[in-house]
Amino acid sequence: RKKSTACPALSRLSHGDLYRLSVTEPDRFWGAAATDKLRWMEPFHRVRDCELSSGKISWFQGGKLNVSVNCLDVHVEKHPDRVALIWEKDEPGTEEKVTYRELLETTCRLANTLKSHGIKKGDTVAIYMPVSPLAVAALLACARIGAVHTVVFAGFSSEALAGRIQDAKCKAVITCNEGVRGGRLIPLKATVDAALKSCPTVRHVFVSQRTEKQCMMGEMDVPLEEVMCRQSAVCAAEPLDSEDLLFLLYTSGSTGKPKGIVHTQAGYLLYTSLTHQYVFDYRDGDVFGCVADIGWITGHSYVVYGPLCNGATTVLFESTPVYPNPGRYWEMVERLRINQFYGAPTALRLLLKYDEQWVKKYDRSSLQTLGSVGEPINHEAWHWFHSVVGEGRCPLVDTWWQTETGGICIAPRPAEEGAPIYPTMAMRPFFGIQVALMGEKGERLNANSVSGALCISQPWPGMARSIYGDHQRFVNTYFKPYPGCYFTGDGAYRSEDGYYQITGRMDDVINVSGHRLGTAEIEDALDEHPAVPETAVVGFPHEIKGEVPFAFVVLKDGFIDSPTAVLQELKDLVATKIAKYAVPEHFLVVKRLPKTRSGKIMRRILRKVATGTRDLGDVSTLDDPTVVKEIIKAHEQYMKQQGEK
Repeated sequence: RKKSTACPALSRLSHGDLYRLSVTEPDRFWGAAATDKLRWMEPFHRVRDCELSSGKISWFQGGKLNVSVNCLDVHVEKHPDRVALIWEKDEPGTEEKVTYRELLETTCRLANTLKSHGIKKGDTVAIYMPVSPLAVAALLACARIGAVHTVVFAGFSSEALAGRIQDAKCKAVITCNEGVRGGRLIPLKATVDAALKSCPTVRHVFVSQRTEKQCMMGEMDVPLEEVMCRQSAVCAAEPLDSEDLLFLLYTSGSTGKPKGIVHTQAGYLLYTSLTHQYVFDYRDGDVFGCVADIGWITGHSYVVYGPLCNGATTVLFESTPVYPNPGRYWEMVERLRINQFYGAPTALRLLLKYDEQWVKKYDRSSLQTLGSVGEPINHEAWHWFHSVVGEGRCPLVDTWWQTETGGICIAPRPAEEGAPIYPTMAMRPFFGIQVALMGEKGERLNANSVSGALCISQPWPGMARSIYGDHQRFVNTYFKPYPGCYFTGDGAYRSEDGYYQITGRMDDVINVSGHRLGTAEIEDALDEHPAVPETAVVGFPHEIKGEVPFAFVVLKDGFIDSPTAVLQELKDLVATKIAKYAVPEHFLVVKRLPKTRSGKIMRRILRKVATGTRDLGDVSTLDDPTVVKEIIKAHEQYMKQQGEK
């Protein structure tokens, strides 16, 4: 394998020395990395100016650069015909390859199209598109002219889309006539039309043709390909300040109103490129396969910006893990010769239901690193991914990070040669990440074998800068709870060896008779049962114990009709793995769990179902709202049975 594209100034040091340097001399570390990694139009004069308690975060002051130049022009100069994107379209075997030169030309044509329609530096553009080369070009075209993009997952309802467009005050929307996913057609343009009835700031809608179907075109609508082909394939890149806005990405908050997380130019790009390179051991010539949608931060950081900044070949996955069959991922790995595969535990647990032959029939010898992203991965999914998919020979990096962190913050790699990787543990902080565990009284827990609130006590370049239009909410949410630290909202356990395991959201903690229990811990125990691909545990009020766990359990086919024996085994498993007090008081067998389109289980809805509340609040982010009706029906039958006992 070719050598890593490491920064020359840093490549002489071991990973351990790099980490020590990054936390003891952050200005020296990040200054060297930014100078080596990025092409600057004007050099920065100060590495950082940060004050966490007020949420003031500024990196590489005085520097000017352009993100699209760093992702495209830099590589076109060296290897114009290298493949930048492999578009794995919905139908297997119909992939398209796009070189760096072609992607630069498409980006410039799209940038010139935006400019010719009055979009300028500082304007916000909504992108509501499925995963495709044109969607990537849309992000980069905005970056090229200094417009701020906000990608909305191309599956959100018109109401959810409208809310984001309104909050971001978007001047334009880029979309498609239809999306294609899992053999189904998704009417994107119709959704945009419905959303725009309440979005007065939008002036233009650029419509790409993903399928043959013609859609209704109104006064604001612009046929994108038709207009782009008349534009020049050259577009001068706007010099942008390090702290100019790059994008907004909306994430759900505890209030239910999505918050627009603000990411800026230089620090974000540097952090995504370094984490992509070091966590996945990315080398020149590798094919990097992250199967996330561009509508989520994982798609931004590890489908688009990180890989392209590193000159990688990155896969764009348009389909689903089970279309046309459960071997889809692994057939793709064989055909595209993917070297790094990065996916979500949700998808892995889905595939666990099926026979291992769906994996083993395909050649996976090209795989070198496996990665897990999203919620903490449970033991069964980890071991299946490692031993069945990776044949026990690929390092598996269980990565912890958030929309707000910009990139991976804790992962098993980078580490010294031969350093251990423990199942289901994120383990090691990345360069510049100084983890602090905080106790219930706000005290810092310095010992090992302790659990606490997961905080980061030193700023890093990839971190979010604000919540769009509400900096005070940003400060209150992330910096007020533990002054001087960024509070992640997650809990973590530091092991005897000093490694980190994420225990789940702090608001997913149940207090049973004074015992604090992370729901993720109970779920992990339940998920170890071979009949159980997936569970979700929530707190349920109990007049004596305060709260007890309520478990929603999905069973594999063959166990659904006679679940009694399995449920008893599950109780024994939790009692053995954790304690008797941790055994759920209630078990409700369901066919599916309610999930967002990014695969996160919506425990807020499950809590309401468990307590009999039928006012479920905002369900617009659900992938399939019919799941909730199924669960409510099952819950009503269950409660009726309980009443008859």
